[in-house]
Order: sequence, then C-alpha cells, then structure tokens
Amino acid sequence: MTDFGSDHAFGQVPHKLKEHYGIEAPVSTVRHITEHHANKMHEQRAMKSLPSKVAGCSELIAEIDGCMLPIVTIGDAKGDKRKQKKMSWQEARLALAHEKGAVTPVFSATFGNGVEEAGKALVDCAITAGFGTQTHVHGLGDGAFWIEEQFKAQFGSQASYLVDFYHVCDYLANASKVCAPSETKAWIETQKNLLKNNEHWVVIQNLTPYLEATEIASDKAPVRACHRYLSNRTQQLDYKNAIEKGFPIGSGEIESAHRYVIQKRLKLAGAWWKTENIQPMLTLRIVRANGEWNGYWKNVPEATEYNVSGILSHF
Repeated sequence: MTDFGSDHAFGQVPHKLKEHYGIEAPVSTVRHITEHHANKMHEQRAMKSLPSKVAGCSELIAEIDGCMLPIVTIGDAKGDKRKQKKMSWQEARLALAHEKGAVTPVFSATFGNGVEEAGKALVDCAITAGFGTQTHVHGLGDGAFWIEEQFKAQFGSQASYLVDFYHVCDYLANASKVCAPSETKAWIETQKNLLKNNEHWVVIQNLTPYLEATEIASDKAPVRACHRYLSNRTQQLDYKNAIEKGFPIGSGEIESAHRYVIQKRLKLAGAWWKTENIQPMLTLRIVRANGEWNGYWKNVPEATEYNVSGILSHF
C-alpha cells in the first residue's frame, strides 16, 4: 500500500490494490498508512549517523535547487472548513551528489527549515556519495545567492561553484534583442564562446553601451538585467577550468531530478498538501530514489506484525 502511495495519488491506490491483490481499502486508509511509514522513514533518516572523517573520493559533483509545492492551510474556527482554506506555494529544496563519472546520484530534500538545513542535506548527500577530507566538490546552481553561500559554508575551500551556464544564456538571449537585433544568434554565440574562455569581463563590456536608462523599469531592461547578473557573479563563471577538467557547466541534472523525485508525486494536478505532511512525503520519495526502500522495511519491527491480508486490521 505504501509502495503504491509513494508513487501515485492516494485516490488511485484503492483501484491498484484491488487490481493487483484483490484488497479493498478506502482512500483514508491508504493515506493513513502511507503517511505513517513516511514519518517512520523520516525518523530513521534523521537519526542516521555520519561516518568519521576519511580521505574520500577525489572529485564529487553536487547540485542543489528549490522548487515550489502547493500548500493548503485550514483555519481553526468553527464552521465550514472549506471556506477557511488558504492556498499558497512554498519552497522545497532538493540536493544531489555523486562521484565524478558516476551516473547514480544520492538525494536529500528539505522543506520549510531554511537554507542552513538545505546545506546540511547537501553535506549528507556528499558524505554518502564519498566526500572526505581530500575531496574536491564541483558545485552547480541556478544563480540564487543562497546556493553559493551554502557551498562555501558547508565545504569551504574544498568546493568550487559555477552558476548554471544555461541560465546565463537565457539572460544573453534577452539582451541580444537590444544589442544585436538583426544578428541575435551570432551575437549570442560570440558571448557564449567568450564566457567559456573565461572572458566574462569582455561580455560585460559588450553589454555596457546598450544599458537602458535607469528610469526604465527592470522588467523592460534586459541588457541591464544581464549586465547586473554577470557583474554580481564574476567568481562563479570559471567555465574554462570546468570544461578542461571534464565537469558539467549546467545544472540540468538537479532540475531534471525535481521532476522525477519530487514533482512526480507532490505536484499533481489538483493536489494540495498540509505543511506537516510535506517533509515525510519528501523523505518517502528520497528513500525510493536512493534505493533505500528494502532496507527500511527490514528495519521496521511493525512490518513483521502483519501480512498483506491483515494490514487493514492492524490500522
């Protein structure tokens, strides 16, 4: 039941149980059991001890990024609860790490606990993936300042950090319509080549003559936005060194992971979550993605107290 509930909307699970096992169960039971084990998984991972300091692998790739999830809060006043619902979007943060050359990352996720907790989740991923005292961490992110700050705070001089190259290209594409309206493609390629050769200062110079007047609104000033974006991130543009060492310069891996780790289950059409259920469900998805599923069931005493046919009476 938890297996189905981790991958599918709760409302779809009764049909799957009936189809595969001949079990009839209401949606409320599916939700209860899935969230129960999601909380247990979260408790287990929270108690997981980190290994002592070791040399670790030579090179590690790590990424972290946020995505917005749909949240519902319900007031405490008496009356129609449907009229007391408030919908909002709040950020969950997903981290991954893997040794250079590996294709299977280690994941961790946090919700509502600030960027420091997200940084700790990133370290947890890195240690599990092989981080040690002699490891260099190649970090990537979308340009949000908190991401670079957490790489520095958590890994210090052992980490380097690049802002995602393709986010930079988006800014260049918008600026090109002003800087070279008749040759946008050629202009963009020139700037990209300069950036890959670590000549970001030339790109900034190329933008300067086209800067919009200060009285023009920011959303209508693409050159100024691009100029500011690059000028504020000159220490995050070492693409030449990354390319030479065979490191990625784009954060597409974490952006893709958002879709299949988090959004596939927690961002379904019409689904809204209570805040207290988000972190356990995130942990449920992380356990699945990290291949820790069977290990959890082997270490849950209550899992041996009932079989499939007796699961409903247990709850």
